[in-house]
Amino acid sequence: MNTHLWRLTVRDDFAAAHALRHYEGKCERLHGHNFAVELTVEGQNLTPDTEMLLDFKVLKTGLKRVLETLDHRLLNETPPFDRLNPSSENLSRHIWRSMAAWLEAHPDPQARAVRLHSVTVAEKGAQSATYMELPSEVGGRAG
Repeated sequence: MNTHLWRLTVRDDFAAAHALRHYEGKCERLHGHNFAVELTVEGQNLTPDTEMLLDFKVLKTGLKRVLETLDHRLLNETPPFDRLNPSSENLSRHIWRSMAAWLEAHPDPQARAVRLHSVTVAEKGAQSATYMELPSEVGGRAG
């Protein structure tokens, strides 16, 4: 028997400045980016009435709320990046965890039923960092 799965992806962006700590090169100096963000969720159950996994509008609203906390900021002065290096890797993890909490607390049961699959952050179109948390049975050891 086959298992079915749907994945939904939304994209947004934000503008911010950062300086990479302990980096040897020009990116250690203050500079800015228009960060592109891609968020993907997955699930197995469509709603009986609309036959949708989750309304894209719900995902876009959540992502926009998370990105508002980063938009037009100096990331090095914005928690948690006042302590963590504001790298694309750390940004993708922060957005993933913020979105996971937002979905878990959402009043719509469909939002709580989807699983956050991945968050990708790109400083430029040619390179990006993707963060995901795998179930412990998939990833082997728990981190």
